[in-house]
Amino acid sequence: MARVLAAYQGLLDRGELRPDAAQAAVAVRLDALADALERPVEKPGFFARLKGETAAPVRGVYLHGGVGRGKSMMMDLFYAHLDASPKRRVHFHEFMLEIHARLHAERGHGGADPLRKVAAEVAAGARLLAFDEMQVKDIADAAILARLFEGLFAAGVTVVATSNRVPGDLYKQGLNRQLFLPFIALIEARCDVLGLDGPTDYRMARLGGAPTWHVPNGPAAADAMAAAFFRMTDYPVEDRAMVPTETIDVPGGRTLFVPKSLKGVAVFSFSRLCRKPLGAADYLAVARRFHTVFLVGIPVMGPESRNEATRFITLIDALYEQKVKLIAAADAEPAGLYVQGDNVFEFERTVSRVMEMQSVDYLALGHGS
Repeated sequence: MARVLAAYQGLLDRGELRPDAAQAAVAVRLDALADALERPVEKPGFFARLKGETAAPVRGVYLHGGVGRGKSMMMDLFYAHLDASPKRRVHFHEFMLEIHARLHAERGHGGADPLRKVAAEVAAGARLLAFDEMQVKDIADAAILARLFEGLFAAGVTVVATSNRVPGDLYKQGLNRQLFLPFIALIEARCDVLGLDGPTDYRMARLGGAPTWHVPNGPAAADAMAAAFFRMTDYPVEDRAMVPTETIDVPGGRTLFVPKSLKGVAVFSFSRLCRKPLGAADYLAVARRFHTVFLVGIPVMGPESRNEATRFITLIDALYEQKVKLIAAADAEPAGLYVQGDNVFEFERTVSRVMEMQSVDYLALGHGS
């Protein structure tokens, strides 16, 4: 049976969360949803199967709310304690990139109605689709979403999604938005729309106004970052049992190893991200997956470090564009990291962005906003 509500109550009992009526209501609903998904699927009768009908999907949940109100945390609890398969959790933007790639391949085969076939293939691999950060900015996405999700729901897929916006505000003022309106109606018809707008911004509260840039690299910086990691996740960074490694997918069929990750927080070394042959696709995958990145061991770079400086510029661009919180340890303040070399002019923008990323206004922005 479902254990989502018990896990949520455990966080309250241990003082890791403050009482929040909206969160409690969401926990109750997600617990009931997990319970429903764990029951055996009731197959349609003989005559219904002749008509091509499938089992009706369990009604899903669409979670919306402001920054740091617990949307990702509630999704974490739900997904981790759901004993049902097949299930899949994916960032919504990554999902849509995958859909377009599949459509392109299907059109190359010349088959009829490639979108319907792609929807059927996705549904065959996941009875539950859990989407992080549902937002729609691309007209190419907006134009196909209604038909895609009609196919998913018709095949019995249940959807759980998090978003910073209510469904009616998705793709707001977008080009040809009338093509997108049926998708909004579909989400509202197939999902319970629940808000998380409690009084506590957990991410800001857990940062507690502490510095996010630590100089120099060394024991003091390591201790400060370990304390920040504990505030963000409730677990010591050295606890291997509770702070696992992770592998994330990168467009193009590659994967990227994450040494430590928990609750949307990742830890990397400068060497792992900037001394290896990584590029914009890798950094964008990191920026979309994690709301906070800890980066340790940033050195002072010179003319001989041109490649590392270029990668650092690209990394900061990706984190900044996705409004990722950066907590770093470096051998110098941002302006002193790279003062000689081919990319000094380009690095000035990186310095400006890193400085802005330490501001209260930036830290208050929602991930991906």
